[in-house]
Amino acid sequence: MELAVSKGASRDELAARSGIDLAELEDVDHRIPFGKYVALMRAGQALSGDPALALHYGATNDMAEVSVVGLIAYACETMAEVMVQLNRYGRLVVEVDGPADRFRVAARDGGLWAVDNRENPNDFPELTESTFARMICAPRRFGVTQLAEAVHVTHPPPAYRAEYERIFGAPVTFQADWNAVLLDQRWLSHPISVQPRYVFGILSEHADALLENLQKSKSVRGQVESLLMPALHKGEASMDAVAAKLAVSRQTLFRQLKEEGVTFEKVLDELRRQMALQYLGARKVSVSETAYLVGFSEPAAFSRAFKRWTGKTPRDVLRG
Repeated sequence: MELAVSKGASRDELAARSGIDLAELEDVDHRIPFGKYVALMRAGQALSGDPALALHYGATNDMAEVSVVGLIAYACETMAEVMVQLNRYGRLVVEVDGPADRFRVAARDGGLWAVDNRENPNDFPELTESTFARMICAPRRFGVTQLAEAVHVTHPPPAYRAEYERIFGAPVTFQADWNAVLLDQRWLSHPISVQPRYVFGILSEHADALLENLQKSKSVRGQVESLLMPALHKGEASMDAVAAKLAVSRQTLFRQLKEEGVTFEKVLDELRRQMALQYLGARKVSVSETAYLVGFSEPAAFSRAFKRWTGKTPRDVLRG
């Protein structure tokens, strides 16, 4: 978005065409649906008059400005480790269909290739453009003058094909049988370590937590919890209501939760416990208000449930 704006596009028009609420971008860990990202890229191309916007984005954008993954790369010891960590945490940057390990290194034709294995890459070749441009151009900040010896892409050549070889600095084969970059192996042992090594552990912990949250959001339990949370105080925390919002039958939801080793009642009970502890721990609401917020019509019923959960009364927690 910033690159397109710098080229003359309207920020508000970009947001409108992509369906992105600008307020959502204030949280650096907030995730934008992939379809909206595609729409944003296409809107950016049109409004900025730059059809090669994705190439220019990958070539100029510093991933450390927008993702913890870029910071982790700065704390790696060598280029080879950078590639390992990018594969490990790549889903935090962009999540696409395909194998869990989107990238792999493969030996072919006497060389070593970095291969992008995502599914249906030609549906959005701009992601290939930005990914390979970043892969090749970003290491130049660390003194890697030319990482790529050749580039293969599966999509047809665009009108701006000359930009490919200018940015990549290597010959490009279009309509190839894979999306891959032939690596100059001499650079794989090139030292990085822009950040102190101890930073690597701190950043990795944060990235692991984000990955865990991402995985949780994909589980049926995680989806149920996300629907229950704003509905607890409304009295809408029923299995039928949640099933309807998920567009499945009550029986299907029961089966899906059972496959994950839980029941709807267990998910609801555990969520109420967690929320009650948060409300009372913050000491900003009373016992009666907490009972209402987590879906109990009577404070006495809430107190009994809380004693079952924790062995303490709600007032014990309020008193610290």
